[in-house]
Amino acid sequence: MTATPSLVDRILTRDPRAVARAISKIENDALDSNEILKSIYPHTGRGLAIGITGAPGAGKSSLVDKLALEYRRLGRSVGIIAVDPSSPFSGGAILGDRIRMQLLSSDPEVFIRSMATRGNLGGLARATVDAVAVLDAAGYDRILVETVGVGQDEVDIVKTADVSVVVLVPGMGDDIQAIKAGIMEIADIFLINKADREGVERTEREIIVLLEMSERSDGWRPPIVRTVATQNKGIPEFVEAIEQYDAFRRQQPSSSSRQTGVAEHRIIELLRDRVLKRLLREALPAGELRQLAEGVASRQRDPYSVADEIADRIQIKPGFHDKGSPNDVEP
Repeated sequence: MTATPSLVDRILTRDPRAVARAISKIENDALDSNEILKSIYPHTGRGLAIGITGAPGAGKSSLVDKLALEYRRLGRSVGIIAVDPSSPFSGGAILGDRIRMQLLSSDPEVFIRSMATRGNLGGLARATVDAVAVLDAAGYDRILVETVGVGQDEVDIVKTADVSVVVLVPGMGDDIQAIKAGIMEIADIFLINKADREGVERTEREIIVLLEMSERSDGWRPPIVRTVATQNKGIPEFVEAIEQYDAFRRQQPSSSSRQTGVAEHRIIELLRDRVLKRLLREALPAGELRQLAEGVASRQRDPYSVADEIADRIQIKPGFHDKGSPNDVEP
């Protein structure tokens, strides 16, 4: 009798149940999650991760829906990760597994997963980058990552995506907000959704002005694509822009440099997470962190003194982070 295939083997054959189980293990920080990731890593690097970021109300969910349908029309398999706000009660994704995508959910060549931000200010769940790796190893051609839409902190999408798309909407002040937030710097493609609204010309002019004021080191000039996702307008042009940038980046020497920077940042994040957990476990008896937090919440103590007290226990000198710590490394 043939032995039951391991979870990793099933992931590599694109078994949706195995993919879902692996992502759940990663989200829950299961004991064997690291071993799974180690095993699948040599099989990654084949899919294209596309990050869709922008302000709430920009229509990112509709765009992801239509983009996935267009890729399926072109014969591409699609993995979708929708990063949702965390439920304050369960810590899970409020929206669940995107039941709105009825046409896609029944397609065996499409995998849809919602992930909770779990309080991560970067708009991406801590485990999102690992979930992308699972979908990549499973052989999905295009992996779409839709962020929660929290403005300036969405620059974290750069850590995950091969192609970063910034979505703006005319008439909502998104263009001005993007300028303030610094999102403009991370865009490989600008997409003006709901382009049937008044003010689309003004929004496009402002983006052009910003592009003329700065020049990317790789020489790429981000295109501006207009869409009306609810009417499926501009979606083929959106796909063309994505594929053009993918072809461009693969030809650039800076591509490997960016990948190295992303890998370096990922290593530091993993180390930070493990070291912090270990230090807290050794410095604080079970339940003490919760007690300290209750003291801060009730204003009996302040968080700065508590942090100093914990740092003293683990012998971290005040001001260490001001002297060029690994936390300062950028991708």
